Amino acid sequence: MTRVERLRAEHLEDALGIGTATPRLSWEIGGFAQQQSYEVEVEFLDGRVTERVIVHSSASLFVPWPSRPLISREAARVRVRVWSDEDGGPSEWSEPLHVEAGLLERGDWNVDWVTAVPATSTVLEAPGAAREGARAAELMRAEFDIQGQPRAARIYVTAHGVYDLELNGIATSDEILAPGWSSYTHRIRYRTLDVTDLIRPGRNAVGAWIADGWYRGRLGFNGGVWDNYGTDTALLLQLEVDEGAGPRLVPLEWKVAASPIVATGLYEGERHDARLEQPGWSSPGFDDRGWTVPTTVPRSAFGATLEAPTGPPVRVVETLAPARAERRPDGRVLIDVAQNISGKLRLTGAGIPGGTIRIRHAEVLEADGELATRPLRSAVSIDEYTFASSDTVTWTPRFALHGFRYAEISGWPENAPLPVVEALVVHSDMRRTGWFDTGHPLLGRFHENVVWSMRDNFVDLPTDCPQRDERLGWSGDIQVFAPTAAFLYDTTGVLQNWLRDLATEQRETGSVLNFHPWIECGFPKDPAAAWGDAAVIVPWTLYRRTGDLGILSDQFDSMSAWVDQVFALTGETGHWSSGFQLGDWLDPAAPPDRPGDSRTDAHLVATAYHAHTARLVRDAAALLGRPADHERYAGIAARARAAFRDHYVSASGRVVSDTVTALALAITFRLLDGEAQYEVAGNRLAALVAEGEHLIQTGFVGTPIVCDALTTTGHVDDAYHLLLRTDAPSWLSAVTMGATTVWERWDSMLPDGSVNPGEMTSFNHYALGAVADFLHRVVGGISEIEPGYRRVRIAPRPGGGLADVSVQHDGPYGRIECAWTREAGRMQVRVRIPAGTTAEVDLPDGSDFVRTIGAGVHRFVFAHRSPADDPVRPRRWNIHNPEERAQMLAAGVA
Repeated sequence: MTRVERLRAEHLEDALGIGTATPRLSWEIGGFAQQQSYEVEVEFLDGRVTERVIVHSSASLFVPWPSRPLISREAARVRVRVWSDEDGGPSEWSEPLHVEAGLLERGDWNVDWVTAVPATSTVLEAPGAAREGARAAELMRAEFDIQGQPRAARIYVTAHGVYDLELNGIATSDEILAPGWSSYTHRIRYRTLDVTDLIRPGRNAVGAWIADGWYRGRLGFNGGVWDNYGTDTALLLQLEVDEGAGPRLVPLEWKVAASPIVATGLYEGERHDARLEQPGWSSPGFDDRGWTVPTTVPRSAFGATLEAPTGPPVRVVETLAPARAERRPDGRVLIDVAQNISGKLRLTGAGIPGGTIRIRHAEVLEADGELATRPLRSAVSIDEYTFASSDTVTWTPRFALHGFRYAEISGWPENAPLPVVEALVVHSDMRRTGWFDTGHPLLGRFHENVVWSMRDNFVDLPTDCPQRDERLGWSGDIQVFAPTAAFLYDTTGVLQNWLRDLATEQRETGSVLNFHPWIECGFPKDPAAAWGDAAVIVPWTLYRRTGDLGILSDQFDSMSAWVDQVFALTGETGHWSSGFQLGDWLDPAAPPDRPGDSRTDAHLVATAYHAHTARLVRDAAALLGRPADHERYAGIAARARAAFRDHYVSASGRVVSDTVTALALAITFRLLDGEAQYEVAGNRLAALVAEGEHLIQTGFVGTPIVCDALTTTGHVDDAYHLLLRTDAPSWLSAVTMGATTVWERWDSMLPDGSVNPGEMTSFNHYALGAVADFLHRVVGGISEIEPGYRRVRIAPRPGGGLADVSVQHDGPYGRIECAWTREAGRMQVRVRIPAGTTAEVDLPDGSDFVRTIGAGVHRFVFAHRSPADDPVRPRRWNIHNPEERAQMLAAGVA
């Protein structure tokens, strides 16, 4: 029987407080039947007549809202059923989806900001100078009366800073670090909370913890910046209850006091003094006569737009039990979580009244077993807790976040039992959508490391690292990693939010910056290729993976503005030959203190990216029905491509710089002319990779694409040998050294176990793990032909001695699977295709036959070499042998 599953509005399965009046609907079909028609039922929850609309269409992604637009606060219950080619009648109705609009108009807000900071300090000012240590958190509370049990109650809330909210002593949600980090000068997200079940007739109380967070806490490197967005912390909270006559505003009179969190910062850590706790402070009847009245600041004092969130909250998504808790002779307790995470520890135990425990964090240990804290730079990452009594307590930092595998607890009573320790994993609560499994233990662990590095760096926005004094939304990192990210998780909401900040700050500054949100911490604002190109590549990737043309529509002005800016910088020649560039960042040949010293010409990289992104904007313009723009960007793309060939490619197909990255760019971005040039370039690429003993010779730009470039030019065995090397620099070398995440540098840890001496050393960056996209598409064999995986390519390419690989992806239409095994000269491929999708199957069976299959489970068995027969070491040319030298010249690789 056909089933309708995963009904959602926009990209949200929780549509409470959605930020649009006409949310598009999407769903999946359970089973393998093909939808022919659908019916949408919209039941408005204000008592009006239910509306139903029947549409004769197979569409199930982003179908238009079938009824009149919602108004602010309006709620509806939505259901869908379908007719298919297998059933005589309609399916059962889907599970209903509650869709409720947030505050859609600026005038819907009827409260002002409240802050403990004097009103004269709340204006937005220039970033502050360095200060001594992190600030304390504050408590805010208000009481109110309700006559009877309300039909509904909503809180609309945000903050300058980060907040936790309680109602009648109970947390209103499990979200942490709300409202997250956005470009607060321009836009602030608010959350809609359903608190109906927490309110009771009579007296009630609401309370908020509030701290600096990203708003005025220290951000960035080179000492960091304080007060980047303002000098205040403030709360904006609107409580509305519906007692039968529609929503009414509940007036609140706030009071404020110091909290037991005496210092807290994202980099510094948190100090909590339990002796300062005030039990019952967020419950009614609490004696707050000693509290003070906060300052009220009009909403008009701040120009930022209030927006509903596009993505999921940040939460504690997993709890890990440490693998080891070791008491050292001096009383310190070493904790090994056995996994590098973004998060914090939670301790349960009893201490000495007035005694303080101290928790330090680090990603790795030095050779002598001590915490390696130098890579943290100035992010000291120390938490402290002072006991009020000898009672057993459970505590975790509220507003601090650390990147760590190891922690050291000092100050625990010598004769007391060790505390129960849990590691709390924190990131945006995205839905997992992609998996890769193989019997090759190192490759399987590497893929898990990629997943963990992504998780650890998706705390509300895509960051570079979760541990040191940086944690910024670097555009180059997410540009190269976006295809991998979009396969592994539903990242759409998180990345839409980040792209809005990028576009907003781009309009203000005239350029895409090297990280967003931007802070002035000494890094150049100059446009840089591969980093600024994120403005084009990230929305294009999201469109391809989700099928949501609205993403391109929303971002088109930003995409085109970037290409226009670069084209102007080239003097409209298409050749980007001047200015600041980051190039092929972290080329393994670069010295530890000069990570930008790449063997590849940075202006070659820049011109290649200009040609590539101009072509993507051209294609986006065509999809959006913008013929004039299509013509313009087709011309820019053609000019940039010609400029690349004129300046960097010989007539035979040799590419200047003559590096792995240069050749991979020319091949992957389709910048060469004719099959002969691609053959020469591919052969030369394979030769360079072999001459380098199949070790990594690429940085941020070349690493994600080198295996693709080898494979598309017929050198799949070279790609596998490069992929599976275990000596440094290679993808698997860190795995052999016990890494549980992807490192920033190929040699973040040296062979002797010491930490790389470079000032910039992290053990948790996802950028160099972007090759996982190759694992999904080529090794595993799943790639999209049409956006949203409406049409899929199944084309696994085995090699490297691998005997089995399984890849799964939950696409917009449902789960796609490709699993293959090889044994005794036979290969078996199992494919699963969901309803609404067709697939072209291109098997490595020696034929050129491409099958087209529909929904269902399909198996193919054919002759293929056994894993043991795979080439172990692809051919390496000996340039000193005259005969081989002649062969190289004939092949165009010398």
